[in-house]
Amino acid sequence: MLSIREIKARTETFFKEKGVPNAKLDTDILIAHSLGMKRLELYLDLDRPLTEAQLSALRPLVKRRANREPLQYIVGNTDFYGLQLKVDRRALIPRHETEELIELIVERLQATPQRILDLGTGSGALALALATQYPEAQVVAVDQSTEALELARENASALELNERVQFLAGSWWTPLMSESPFDLIVSNPPYLTEAEMQTAEPEVIQHEPHSALVAGTDGLDDFRVLLEGAPKFLAPGGLLAMETGIAQSEALSEMAQLAGLQGQSIEDLSGRPRFFFAS
Repeated sequence: MLSIREIKARTETFFKEKGVPNAKLDTDILIAHSLGMKRLELYLDLDRPLTEAQLSALRPLVKRRANREPLQYIVGNTDFYGLQLKVDRRALIPRHETEELIELIVERLQATPQRILDLGTGSGALALALATQYPEAQVVAVDQSTEALELARENASALELNERVQFLAGSWWTPLMSESPFDLIVSNPPYLTEAEMQTAEPEVIQHEPHSALVAGTDGLDDFRVLLEGAPKFLAPGGLLAMETGIAQSEALSEMAQLAGLQGQSIEDLSGRPRFFFAS
């Protein structure tokens, strides 16, 4: 019988051979997940032998990760802004950069928003995090993918937020023709170019929904729609906050100006212009 220590070493080596990033961390997480343990508990019990049944449960998970399926899809969840969200192929995996967007919004808003809109909600990450941050706000979340909306509703239900967040199916502004203005509109739209998508990691190319990632040849197709429609749906003094590509600042500023908005690119923690705010 092989011990946890031996399985860890073999799995790490296998992942490195397959080019899996963070081979050690992913090994720990998968073994702990398959055994129903916390990662730290592995290191307190490294010489524990694993039964054949336990190894049989682990092997398909290791194979999936070696095939570059995202770790979050394999374990079925991810942490986002203090929330645990269910994730699967129905929607894009929430990224840590998007948590920065929420932090920047909280820093900049002078008044508590009463109405919040999340366009392209995916798993519901932004809508649910903001509903938690602003418990008195009405939150509306829109996505054109009915599968993504189903996942977002499942997350809202698990977090007991399903009565606080309204989910609407449709493309961007389309389902909102009769809605009152919003104090805060957020979006993490597709912004990769077709060329960028071709050079992305296998986890992205082979497993995540392309419709949530690519926005035409220049990556700006959806931003054009968002900025053109924003003035109609922003309340006086309202804020539009978006995650963007790092080379799109100039184009977004021009689009915002054409829409009659004042726009500003904001850097992420690594110093790249990752976000765009407009009002």
